Amino acid sequence: MTKLYKLTDQNGQTRNNTQWGPGVEHVASGTGDLCGPGWLHAYTDPRLALLMDSVHSDYGPNALLWECEGDGVFKDNNGLKCGVTRLTTLRKIHKPVLTMEIRVRFAIACVRIVLNPGVIPEWHLWAEKWLSGEDRSAAAAIAVARAAATVEAAAVALAAAIAV
Repeated sequence: MTKLYKLTDQNGQTRNNTQWGPGVEHVASGTGDLCGPGWLHAYTDPRLALLMDSVHSDYGPNALLWECEGDGVFKDNNGLKCGVTRLTTLRKIHKPVLTMEIRVRFAIACVRIVLNPGVIPEWHLWAEKWLSGEDRSAAAAIAVARAAATVEAAAVALAAAIAV
């Protein structure tokens, strides 16, 4: 059994009016894509569940957070959510506070996944300094935003030139 976390709406339901509650278990086939009906979705961390709510389910501020046990086949979506073939909600838990630091760390992690270090090296240097606590100044953030804007403007100009 793996400890997992699940978000539901304020009535303890997920898509297709699937009801969850203390000790409620559901079983799925483990077939098809992770976002399909063959998987029961959960998260490996309660903060991740809240951070991904607007993307995956959008239950909003009244969402309930459940501590769960997952079992069976386990499928991972790059660490952003997982699917299991057996999931049991154990109990409702308090939602953790998502501080600005948690949100910025998450945003940096997301950008690192998609931004090649060679594209905006200044951004990667800024991110390292921010994460280490070496430099979290507004001046550093503004400087890296300007560097990113310059790269974006160059990319737009290149695309426009190619389109002619």
